[in-house]
Amino acid sequence: MLTKKEYREAQIKAAEMIRKSGIIITEEEAEKIEVVDFGLSYLEKEGIQVLTLAATKRISVKILVLFSNQTEPEHWHPSIGDDPGKEETIRVIGGLLRFYISGDDNFSQGFIPESKEFYTLRHEIIMKAGDQITLEPGTKHWFQAGDEGAVMYSFSTCSRDALDKFTNPNIKRITKII
Repeated sequence: MLTKKEYREAQIKAAEMIRKSGIIITEEEAEKIEVVDFGLSYLEKEGIQVLTLAATKRISVKILVLFSNQTEPEHWHPSIGDDPGKEETIRVIGGLLRFYISGDDNFSQGFIPESKEFYTLRHEIIMKAGDQITLEPGTKHWFQAGDEGAVMYSFSTCSRDALDKFTNPNIKRITKII
């Protein structure tokens, strides 16, 4: 749950980070940045800011922003009916991103948020501007920004964010504003 003031401040900060990374966005787009606290009410630790540039029945293009050391919780994009689920490519534009998937435990640079029991993956991939990773549908993952935050593109098949599954059963994808 966020106040209107917290939500707006996060939008402004995210827009500044996007512009600083070299991506041009309009004021109208800046006002459409979605601030997601996952119903956990500690946005600075676990959350993400999302600007959707395009969303059709077949593709989705987004700019994702993580503030300093902010973490997007562990999740996956499930199959829905005959659709195998979202396939997604994340490309870092600015900052440092610590990305976690299944594999050998080589965890060394990141940290586990307080709700540690909900972060099960420990294979760490360090990503900088120009690096990208493609995730097959259903691939469990989580990611975390470095000290200066991170800005990235998300290119994917049809996005149904409200249907994403999270390891933490307390997560609610839609942010409540009070």
